[in-house]
Amino acid sequence: MIHQRRTTAALALTAAGALLLAGCSSAEPETTDDGPVTLTITTNAITGGKNAAEADWIADWVIPEFEAAMEADGKDVTVQFEPQGVDDENYKTKIALDLQSGEGADIIGMDGIWVGEFAEAGYIKPLAEVGGDAVDGWDGWDQIPDAVQSALSFDGERYGVPQGADGRVLYYNKALFEQAGLPADWQPESWADVLDAARELKKLDGVTPIQLNAGTAMGEATTMQGLLPMLVGTGEQVYEDGKWVGDTDGLRDVLDLYKTIYIDEGLGDAVLQQEAAGRDTSFQLFAANQIGILLEGDYFWRSVINPAEGVGTAPMADRDTVVGYTKIPAKEPGSGIKDQDFVSMSGGTGRVLNPNSDHPELAWELLAFMNSADAFEARNAGTLSITPRTDVNDKMLADDPMLTFVSEEVLPITAYRPPLAAYPQVSTALQQASLDVVSGTSVDDALADYVDSLSDIVGDDAISGN
Repeated sequence: MIHQRRTTAALALTAAGALLLAGCSSAEPETTDDGPVTLTITTNAITGGKNAAEADWIADWVIPEFEAAMEADGKDVTVQFEPQGVDDENYKTKIALDLQSGEGADIIGMDGIWVGEFAEAGYIKPLAEVGGDAVDGWDGWDQIPDAVQSALSFDGERYGVPQGADGRVLYYNKALFEQAGLPADWQPESWADVLDAARELKKLDGVTPIQLNAGTAMGEATTMQGLLPMLVGTGEQVYEDGKWVGDTDGLRDVLDLYKTIYIDEGLGDAVLQQEAAGRDTSFQLFAANQIGILLEGDYFWRSVINPAEGVGTAPMADRDTVVGYTKIPAKEPGSGIKDQDFVSMSGGTGRVLNPNSDHPELAWELLAFMNSADAFEARNAGTLSITPRTDVNDKMLADDPMLTFVSEEVLPITAYRPPLAAYPQVSTALQQASLDVVSGTSVDDALADYVDSLSDIVGDDAISGN
């Protein structure tokens, strides 16, 4: 297939480029079959720098606790951490070279969106092929919803274990809803319900009814907090059955929705979508009670508008009483993917096993240990974030109803971006299509230009549509 050839070539170039990175190649662990064993972990985290909490947890909890557990089991195992703290693309280049050359750490941290690309290049293999029968028998899978497992899956196979989870919802301002005569416990069941609420909010002075991210200035935030949640609400996905979404009924419906909001009815601020700081501005406007409805991830709740001192960039002192949140409805009830009434999108990272490991089954023991309930509780001590495990979330999120809501109601229905090399370019093309529409270009012309761009990226044979 076209995308497979290009994926392999892209990763080969990525790996070759890594030769230019100083110190990029990991040494093979010094191990023997009948003596002490050394396992290694690498991820893009480093104490005092990038993702420091992750690095500290590995060094201060995972390593000593696992080594102690192995000693109690009569095994002499040493774990070494190979921290990184670089740009994500440089990290990706490094691990690509390591895997291509048959080297690298036993356990490798990886963005879920890279999994398909690495799998197609032959750099990683399904977990069960590497770690053995114990992988499928791990009791932790029962605690991770199928939808969340798909973050580190490709072609129906598990390639890794997700280490975090998030979800997109509709936030709304209860005070503005009350002024507009709308219910405080709002749960729209269709796009029509959302638009009806926005029309009522439009009657309020100084209020932008709805913010649905559009355009290229917001980058991936447009795709993940705009286009894709709407697209899965039509029953379509950006990549499905070996083809990328083209001029389909679903994508046309999504662009028509943008046209309704930003052009036909003025329910959103079209200019804001074209500003470099448009997303941050939308956060400030929502916090100032000037946007009524906003589609965002749980990050918005736990970070942006968090009223705790020094946490939020747009803190709302009355967040817990004024801000409502609700599931994103499909276009119509039952029209979402898997015939769902409600939908969402999620991102995620995780860890994979290196198929070149000298001790793959023991490496799986370490990976399973890193994803145990005790491990996640230790990792999240003093913080508040959603884990992939429902048992941990039930315990640790009990005092935060919003994050509990995402864990219990949103994660089981969420979807993920395709983990393929072409995706970033396809995402940019989709962003451009949304920008064209909110700038006044017709949906027909925006779709035609998008399909032309898509053809240049993946080839005509890899495009679905009319």
